[in-house]
Amino acid sequence: MSVSTLESDLQGDGLRIGIVQSRFNEPVCQALLSACLSELKQLGVEDEDILIATVPGALEIPLALQKMANSQQFDALVAIGAVIRGETYHFEVVSNESASGVTRVGLDGDIPIANAILTTHTEKQAEARAQERGASAARAAVEMANLLLSIDELLTWEEEGEGESETD
Repeated sequence: MSVSTLESDLQGDGLRIGIVQSRFNEPVCQALLSACLSELKQLGVEDEDILIATVPGALEIPLALQKMANSQQFDALVAIGAVIRGETYHFEVVSNESASGVTRVGLDGDIPIANAILTTHTEKQAEARAQERGASAARAAVEMANLLLSIDELLTWEEEGEGESETD
């Protein structure tokens, strides 16, 4: 018996990607979006296969992601936002609840979601991380979309009996 392995696939040709971007902390979010879009294009995702929706803040991201996931029009989604610590407990609430919501939508909707909602102590930290985090979210979205498509293909192939060996 041999072990099968599904390798990493960063080819974005033909993938449809939905992006939900927060407008709160807009300069950081714009940098995240710019890096994400640039990387998606480098990976072969076409402009017409990308849809961007903006929402007021990080707490609104999961609902927009859920609507996109339920449409079944996307192979992967990306959450873009920036939560920067202030002087109140609100930072923890927004950070925790937005992350939890993003995870829940991905699991419930059976769709990969790259979480690029930065949570930092300062705006300077957020600005320093925006380029790499936006690009890595694009790579994660494409890789996970391809992985799930490969798994679906494999399961379909096995269900149709093509994965069974014939015995006499």
